[in-house]
Amino acid sequence: MCNICKSSCALSRIGYYLMAVGAINWGIVGIGYFMNINLNLVHLLFGTWPALEAIVYILVGAAAVFMLIGCRCAKCQTCFVAPVAPVSK
Repeated sequence: MCNICKSSCALSRIGYYLMAVGAINWGIVGIGYFMNINLNLVHLLFGTWPALEAIVYILVGAAAVFMLIGCRCAKCQTCFVAPVAPVSK
């Protein structure tokens, strides 16, 4: 699932966006490491609330696992069906 379908379920869309936000955050953390500054956006936004920061990390991790496994609902199954190539003889 490399692309989110417009007719996919809400859970798949939320997972996709959480995973994208997490990936962007980790990319920015890596850039900040080389510049020797802390660019962790989640920590910068929620650093005063460590519990909320941990919840965001758990949600992003759960979304990544969910996207790796894939949604099994009927709405997503019809959205991500790969086309079958015709067999030539």
